[in-house]
Amino acid sequence: MMEKHAALSLSIGGLSGVATFLAVGPASGVFFIWAATIAWAAYFMLGANKEALINTIVNGIYGVVMAWITAIFLTEISPDAVLGFTLMAAITVAVVVTVMCLLAVIPQIAVIPVSVLGYSATFAYLLQTPDTLTKDVLLGASLGNPLLVISISILVGAYFGQLSGQLAAKWTKV
Repeated sequence: MMEKHAALSLSIGGLSGVATFLAVGPASGVFFIWAATIAWAAYFMLGANKEALINTIVNGIYGVVMAWITAIFLTEISPDAVLGFTLMAAITVAVVVTVMCLLAVIPQIAVIPVSVLGYSATFAYLLQTPDTLTKDVLLGASLGNPLLVISISILVGAYFGQLSGQLAAKWTKV
């Protein structure tokens, strides 16, 4: 058996290799390692237990949904808007993020930092991936839709977090 820190380091390192293989290999374009590791880290930051797993998944995907709603609103802003697209986009984001945080009075979606991580991961995808911030993509039933692909990555990442913790615990038991 090994020391706890070494066991956790080895389990995270080994599973990071598996996650990387999936992200650049068979699940490329469907599983994004950066979104998964955000959820993986959130799982540990929330306590690495069953409640942390649930909160990571629910709140992370809640953030994805709120970002997706924001993105749909952004596609409705005319480039000729009186206040200009930039200011209208900023107002849209400010309003939706405020609503997202205000709704945190609901216990199931009360972990605002994880919701913000899901929101941010969604916009990272939308802003880095050409031709995704369109109504066709956002409302389409394809794996290019951030509502699906970032949610999948968050879900898988949270479970990788749980698995790495379980492996480490198994390797430290006497």
